[in-house]
Amino acid sequence: MYLDFVKTLFFLMQDHNLGYIYKGIFTPEVTDTVLFLTENKLEKQEESSKLKKRVYHILVEALQNVVRHQAKDEKRNPFHDSLFLIQKIENRYVITTGNIVKTENIPFLQAFIDKINTLSKEELKEYYMKILEEGTFSEKGGAGLGLLDIARKSGNKLLYKFVPFSKDHSYFYLCVIPTLEDQQTERSYENDFRFVELIHSILNKEDISIINNGPFNQENLITFLNSLEGQMLGNVGYKKKVFYIVIEMIQNIIKHGYIPDNYDKTSVPGIFLLGQIDDKYRILTGNFIENNDLVALKQKIDRVNNMSSKELEDYYNDFLFNFGIDDSKKSGLGMIDIRIKSKHPIYYDILPINNQYSFLSLQSLIYIE
Repeated sequence: MYLDFVKTLFFLMQDHNLGYIYKGIFTPEVTDTVLFLTENKLEKQEESSKLKKRVYHILVEALQNVVRHQAKDEKRNPFHDSLFLIQKIENRYVITTGNIVKTENIPFLQAFIDKINTLSKEELKEYYMKILEEGTFSEKGGAGLGLLDIARKSGNKLLYKFVPFSKDHSYFYLCVIPTLEDQQTERSYENDFRFVELIHSILNKEDISIINNGPFNQENLITFLNSLEGQMLGNVGYKKKVFYIVIEMIQNIIKHGYIPDNYDKTSVPGIFLLGQIDDKYRILTGNFIENNDLVALKQKIDRVNNMSSKELEDYYNDFLFNFGIDDSKKSGLGMIDIRIKSKHPIYYDILPINNQYSFLSLQSLIYIE
């Protein structure tokens, strides 16, 4: 199975300073998770309280706008999923959302955004109050009030793009850059939609819903696991099984991932993805690995993949209770346990980077209960 898209997404997110992406249905639990992760990121970046407040308020409004206007399919269509991502470019945050709209509504939306982009701060406030008093929005223009409020709070123009994908529907990308009064907006962000569209196309093709682009350490792992629960389907017992596989795969990054010289040595660079194939969850990770470790790794995974269920259980118990083996050499237990709990082979792909290290992608499948 080819997993080269994991490496592509890792480097795209590294290049554009992206830490988290969600694509799917925005439930209250999902929006709470997005807000939690963003707030956590802002705290770690030690931003000013004024900037944190502005980013947070705009994020709330942008997510509410997505929830109000996202597709409500009886049967999920991955191409109708809404999208959220946040990045930090230079000294400012860039919030991008996406959702489908009826193509017939595009002229109104386009004219409305173009109009509010010409208004001053005071004019935006007056226009907002006028619309509230008159109640002039029809269903066709229902998104307008939310967009107007986002424009008021951002202190910047709204960037947007409509991309047709069927006869009756298009995809609406909205980019918001919260700006304080003392910040200059000399940089143009219009071209940034190109990489968003590229990432979005990969997510659609591979049906990926969640991406967390490290860096990974024990503290980040706990934060991420706390956020993951609200974004998953299934009962408590099933979620525990998935969590265990997620923990093992991310621990594999933390314990055995390679840190190149141009990366922060306090944590390990890597990427986590959660998606679907038919009736199965796809749990994927990607990280650097030293070339000297490749042969042993391949042998370990191939051996585990070729065992029957009974052989796996026996091998796991023998390995676990063999106290003559040093604990540092028992790292293979994680791979065995992933294989036992998922009931599927562990897929892997190794892509060379240079003479010293390569990029390792791993995938585990588990039936959705």
